[in-house]
Amino acid sequence: MKKQLTAAGIACAALLAVTAKNADPVLMNVAGKDVHLSEFEYLFHKNNSQQAQPQTIDDYVGMFVDYKLKVADAEAAGIDTTAAFIGEYTQFRDELSEPYMRDDAVLDSMVQQAYDHMKEELFVSHIMVPSDKEGLIDSLRAAIIDGSAEFEDVARKYSVDKGSAKQGGRMGYVVPNRFPWEFEKAAFDTPVGQLSPVVNSGFGLHIIRPESRRPARGEVNAEHILRVTRNAPDSVKVRQKQIIDSIYNVVVADPSKFEELARQLSEDPGSGRNGGSLGWFGPGVMVHEFDSVSFALPVGQISKPFTTAFGWHIIKKVDERGVGSLADNKDKILKAIENSPRSNAPRQAYLDRQKKIYNASIYKDNIAKIGDIVAPLGERMDSSLMASLSMSTLPIYTVNGVDYTLGEVASTIAPSRSRGVKTLPLEIENAAVAMMDGKVFDLAREELVKTEPDYRNLVNEYRDGILLFEISNRNVWDRAAKDKAGLEKFFADNRNNYKWDAPKFKSYVIFASGDSLLNEALNYASTLSADLAPADFTKTMRERFGREIKIERVIAAKGENAITDYLAFGGAKPKAEASRWSSYAAFGGRIIDAPEEAADVRGAVVSDYQAALEKDWLARLHKMYPVKINKKVLKKVK
Repeated sequence: MKKQLTAAGIACAALLAVTAKNADPVLMNVAGKDVHLSEFEYLFHKNNSQQAQPQTIDDYVGMFVDYKLKVADAEAAGIDTTAAFIGEYTQFRDELSEPYMRDDAVLDSMVQQAYDHMKEELFVSHIMVPSDKEGLIDSLRAAIIDGSAEFEDVARKYSVDKGSAKQGGRMGYVVPNRFPWEFEKAAFDTPVGQLSPVVNSGFGLHIIRPESRRPARGEVNAEHILRVTRNAPDSVKVRQKQIIDSIYNVVVADPSKFEELARQLSEDPGSGRNGGSLGWFGPGVMVHEFDSVSFALPVGQISKPFTTAFGWHIIKKVDERGVGSLADNKDKILKAIENSPRSNAPRQAYLDRQKKIYNASIYKDNIAKIGDIVAPLGERMDSSLMASLSMSTLPIYTVNGVDYTLGEVASTIAPSRSRGVKTLPLEIENAAVAMMDGKVFDLAREELVKTEPDYRNLVNEYRDGILLFEISNRNVWDRAAKDKAGLEKFFADNRNNYKWDAPKFKSYVIFASGDSLLNEALNYASTLSADLAPADFTKTMRERFGREIKIERVIAAKGENAITDYLAFGGAKPKAEASRWSSYAAFGGRIIDAPEEAADVRGAVVSDYQAALEKDWLARLHKMYPVKINKKVLKKVK
């Protein structure tokens, strides 16, 4: 029976392998490397989506083969083994894999939980002490639970949140996505009237007591006018009350004047310049009195003047809306998660699952032996001690059946005479965990290439794109730009291809701040060899005159340049610009009927030379590397 099952299992596996192969057959083989149908289809459709005139499959095949031949040539040149390539490719690959390297079920749960919080309004009290006072907060919580202390009294005496402490710990509404997640979660998880466990928010230790909860009222859109009374003497407070009453009388009589008066008279500069607009906000965002009036006021109505700790306000309620659906709020929730420490939870859940798949773990027993190993070597983590450790073969962690040694881990830790060896076991363990996690992620990325076509296609496209750019630069672009002898020979061999419709003036134009300096520069230029290349001529002149002169090499037909029109074609002298280059003259200028050298038509010659280099290069590649195309598979392209 076992033999039958085993045979059946082998047959099933073979059938799956054939099915997978047939699902993505090999379309062609270029330079000994298979290209599957899916890769060709992906690039064919992407190319056509970017073209004004889509290509046919037959037209694209030739371009695709040339592309793959160039990539093969780059690999033959070893470009894919260079540090520059590996660094750029690895960075892109890792960034592209990020959306896959997370547990979406965990993320969806986090989003749902955050949305559930948004559907409620939770009013809480809390007690907060510094993060290093764990013993104190534990004892305070125990005293409140056993009835030997009142929550409000403890808050007033011990809480370091002075604002809520004065109110017996009454803090206000917990606004989802605005507080540290640990605080928010503990508040919503705790029943009304009961105490939360001690919570570390990152800002301190808390005991939270929910006071009430109700369905969320959504958000309001409001405008306001403020007259500040905070820290003001009584006489100013009286005056501000008179002003706010006067404003109220005007806006009640004519609501259309609200925005104008807000810009003129509101002492809230942020909203005042926008006609008093505060935009959309939910409960708990504003101070309690402002919050209460904003939500109670009917849409379109203007409130009577009321006070907060800041001063006198008038509110005009513009609109209101409910919480909205999960879909409406998802982007906002995801952004809040992304900007909080909990953003790592989906990634960590994914990593933990992958660790089980690849049997990754730390050898804790061997970590414990490190102290005994180090003891005879010295008391400081100096270079000698770390060099000794780097020779150790003691296994520290394992991934996918492969053990990695203490020596490999220790070699990643920088020596330091200032650090003692007591912390070394922990440093080794932390370094080992980081290395282990990295290897697990690398294995997971290798699996992604097999299971995620979109990821595979993008990674391959980027990889080949880097190789294509570098090999093309070497053989065509950079070579054409720097090969002066080759450019001149190409120009000479193809001179008849470069003609002008009209004569052009070819010259240096020397600019100076005055005529005397210009004459000095012209005199010096006349002593230089006529055979100097343009770059050498300019360099020599600069060595003599520095930035006191400017040199331009020009070649222009009549009507193309005002300065050359004046210097060579009898045009009017251009009005000098208000700059230091008020004086100028031609040097070595002459009118020519046709290009004399490649530099006279450099842009066109370089472009044509590049095309010729690429043509010759592709001809060599087609001779060097075999290409086989499966015509039957090509017909399957969709």
